[in-house]
Order: sequence, then C-alpha cells, then structure tokens
Amino acid sequence: MRNFSGAVAAITGAGSGMGRALALALAERGCHLALADLDEAGLAETARLASETAEDQNLTVSWHLVDVADHEAVERFAAEAASAHGRVNLVFNNAGVSVTGPADQLPYEDFHWLMNINFWGVVHGSRAFLPYVREAGEGHIVNTSSVFGLFGIPSQSAYNASKFAVKGFTDALRVELDDEPVGVSCVMPGGVKTSIVSRSRYLLADNQAPTREEAAQRFQQYAGLTADQAAVQILAGVAQGRARILVGRDAKVLGVLLRIFPVAYLRFLAWIQRRERASRASEPTRQTVD
Repeated sequence: MRNFSGAVAAITGAGSGMGRALALALAERGCHLALADLDEAGLAETARLASETAEDQNLTVSWHLVDVADHEAVERFAAEAASAHGRVNLVFNNAGVSVTGPADQLPYEDFHWLMNINFWGVVHGSRAFLPYVREAGEGHIVNTSSVFGLFGIPSQSAYNASKFAVKGFTDALRVELDDEPVGVSCVMPGGVKTSIVSRSRYLLADNQAPTREEAAQRFQQYAGLTADQAAVQILAGVAQGRARILVGRDAKVLGVLLRIFPVAYLRFLAWIQRRERASRASEPTRQTVD
C-alpha cells in the first residue's frame, strides 16, 4: 500500500518497542489502529499516545489484550478489529521475544515458548487476518523476522530458528498471494534499541559469560537505530511493496556479506567464539552472592 491515510492497521506487540513506534508513525500518517499485546499497561500507554496523535484527524484507535500464541485469541482479535473499524487493510505481525543460551542446555519449555510467539504468532496473525484483508480489497501483511533469520549465532539457536521460519513462511505466502491485491513483506531489522534483550529468558553458558544485564547494555550500545527510526524504514518498505525490508545499515551490510560468503561466515563466528572462550577462561570466576 502506497498510501496509509484512511487505512486500518492491526499491530501485535504494540505495547512497546517497534510495535509502539509503528502505531505512532501510522497514526501520524492518518491510519486507524487496532493494537494488541499481553502487556496491558504498555498497551494502554501506546493507545493513549496514538489517540493523542489521531485525535485531530478523527481516527479510531482500539486496543485488545491478545496472546499471539493462542490462535483462537488471534482469530477473536481479527474479528473484533474488523468489527470495530469496518475493515482491516494492514497487519503487522510484530510480537516477539528472545531466549539466550546454549542449544544443548536451553529448557524445551523455553524453545516452545519462543516458537509459539515468534513463529506461530506470525502464522496465526497472517491466517486470521487474511480473509479480512482480502475483503477490504487492498492490503498488506507485514511479518517481523530479523537479521538473525539470515545467519546463525551462538547462544541464539531458538531465536534463529524462529526467525528463519518466519522468513520462509513469509516468502512462501508472498508467492501464493502474487495474483491478489494483498502485499506481503518480511521485515529483517538489525540492531534496534528495544527492551527485547533485557526482557529475554537468559541462560548463562558458564560463570564467566556476560549476564543478561551486561548483554542488554552491550546491545543498547551497538544497536544502530531507535524504534522510531526503524518504524520509518519499515513503512517506507511497505509503501514500496518490497518483499524483504532490511532495517538499519548493519542489516543491509550483513545482507550483502552473506550473499558473498554464505558459508564462510560460520568459520569466522567459530573463530570469534574460540577467542571469547579463551578470554573468559583467563578471567577470575564470577562470584555468586546470595
């Protein structure tokens, strides 16, 4: 969709981060909003901020407590959004969580929890809203993957798996809908300053490994974009109908490097991991304080 004015957008994960930034950016562009999240306080705040932006434009903003891992809840959200706004043109399957830890040590429960939100949440949202987007006659489905959907990273096996899966699902869906007036885009952000790392489920690889707080601080230091900046790039990609929306300079550089070195990067990452392990082994063991 090239013009967001007057359209209706449904956004999951709208309580914070990129979901909130997308909501506010769309409201500024004259878009009605159906916002969803499980974080009631964060969702209410996003709805308040969006309503302030939308008030002068006579836009409607609804908000819905939704667990995207529950397909029946997402189907109710789709029906409620269509009923409240009369139609749905845009769907942003943006909700996501993070799990960090060695693949052989992460509890299966954490794998399932993450996949149910990051992957199944995208499937549920795409399937539940597609009939309404078709009925609207014009629309776009936007699924959030990650640059971690392009290459595997140690300690991120669960997150990698979910984001690779989102990319594959979204690419296939785009081809399936090629002859319909429904666009499909896969968003692949690089580092964006959100709370996803600080809120992650985190399992230390060893006593010398960075803590969750240290990892979150490092992430914030190196993340290249704010959520607001990321939202602007995402909406520009949607307006252009792009199949893949790489968000941030780091994502674009990595995209090029991976096309040139599709396998060699694994050896490079293994070398970095060996150096980090050697460095940690030479440091004093972190003491645990009761």
